Amino acid sequence: MEITKDMIIGDLLTVKPEAAEVLLSMGMHCLGCPSARGETIGQACEVHGVDVDEILAQINAL
Repeated sequence: MEITKDMIIGDLLTVKPEAAEVLLSMGMHCLGCPSARGETIGQACEVHGVDVDEILAQINAL
């Protein structure tokens, strides 16, 4: 399953819990927060000023 920028973070963590490490490394330390889990990966990258393509590459490589 390829992870895309439109995937909800909560869904991502359900199917690929090891992605939490990548998200934490980009500065997203509030993974348990309901609003954070409802954001898309693209939205989270935008808020944290991170290149979404780089994060997706890391997550999809897991």
